[in-house]
Amino acid sequence: MKYSLPSTSKLLDKAFTFGVATASFQIEGASESRLPCIWDTFCATAGKVRDGSNGDVACNHYNLWQQDVELISSLGVDAYRLSISWPRVMHKDGSLNPQGVNFYIGLLDALNAKGIKPFVTLYHWDLPQHLEDNGGWLNRETAYLFRDYADKITQALGDRVYSYATFNEPFCSSYLGYEVGIHAPGLAKKSYGRQAAHHILLAHGLAMPVLQKNSPHSLNGIVLNFTPAYPLTDSEADNTAAKLADEYFNQWYIKPLFDGAYPDSFALLSDEDKPIIHDGDFDIMQAPLDFLGVNFYTRTVYQAAAGKPFAEVDMLDAPKTDMGWEIYPQAFTDLLVSLHEKYALPPVYITENGAAMPDKLLNGVVNDQDRIGYYQMHLTAVHNAIEQGVNIDGYFAWSLMDNFEWAEGYLKRFGIVYVDYATQQRTIKNSGIAFKTLIGSR
Repeated sequence: MKYSLPSTSKLLDKAFTFGVATASFQIEGASESRLPCIWDTFCATAGKVRDGSNGDVACNHYNLWQQDVELISSLGVDAYRLSISWPRVMHKDGSLNPQGVNFYIGLLDALNAKGIKPFVTLYHWDLPQHLEDNGGWLNRETAYLFRDYADKITQALGDRVYSYATFNEPFCSSYLGYEVGIHAPGLAKKSYGRQAAHHILLAHGLAMPVLQKNSPHSLNGIVLNFTPAYPLTDSEADNTAAKLADEYFNQWYIKPLFDGAYPDSFALLSDEDKPIIHDGDFDIMQAPLDFLGVNFYTRTVYQAAAGKPFAEVDMLDAPKTDMGWEIYPQAFTDLLVSLHEKYALPPVYITENGAAMPDKLLNGVVNDQDRIGYYQMHLTAVHNAIEQGVNIDGYFAWSLMDNFEWAEGYLKRFGIVYVDYATQQRTIKNSGIAFKTLIGSR
């Protein structure tokens, strides 16, 4: 029950960072001690979350954080990736909420005392609801309010943070939240998705100089998710479809940061769907990065379709996770190599990778061999990318523990630690034991 890599692999070097990751809304609970956010509103809207659940309690991490730090430490990881809840640390008037700030200071101090590097994400989807009421990410002003939040919280946290990411997965916030509406705030209009994306990337660019000023010794960057696009056949039409999908879902969020432009397919948008871009926006977005976080779970296959640029194809016979996502680790290597060839990347950290599986707790054990297989294949894929010249400095398993899985509620389990939501009992799964063994073998 362990992961095996070639003895010469960079992943087995002590300098390589292994960690586990979580997000505030998914684990903290204690909703009564913070401002409402867009996910509270979304959860309270009938039919939006599959099991009708919410994040009011989640994993009760807000109250159980000390035992969770012991749990993280017991896994032997080098780092822990967490996110700050904007509505927990800021009042409506834009001043800091000392109670919320002190929660994170206590957590960070405990991690540092155990030699665990804190990787902090400033935005993992939980926009304060009062900002959404004022337009949310469709309102350009929100980008400047994010800069202000980033400024105040990074000053308050001082030198406790090893790494800051401005945003986690702008694609999800903009496309899933504003373009197709399956995530909070649940709006569904193409122009909304494109405008939200633009303002989020602008907010990132505005915040980066603030992070470099307030926290000059931390690694400061952004986390992007990628779902590589493959053509169904080698026909020119299918290849074009896959290229257009890749630009729309993947390159849209990285090309502005490195090349100061949207992909060529921007020209295919109708005028009413194009975002409003101000002079100098791309210059702001191109703020230098200390690192790029890459999140990867699966690939998507596309074919040409009448009347639209591309159509997604369900690979019916392929192995899949409990989310219905194809298990195709070669796409991970292909993605990392292609990004390395396309852009002048800073050091890369794999900030999320993992799988939801239909776990069962039997006699105190979760024997998740399917997840162990997933991790084995994907750690090998990272190793292969490094062998092909990609500079990768770390890998974070998603997730530390089972938690609120957004629109899926509590129906899907991604953790390497099992959570019994009725008792809040944590049990390390066999995949977690294997992860600990790998880390300890370096």
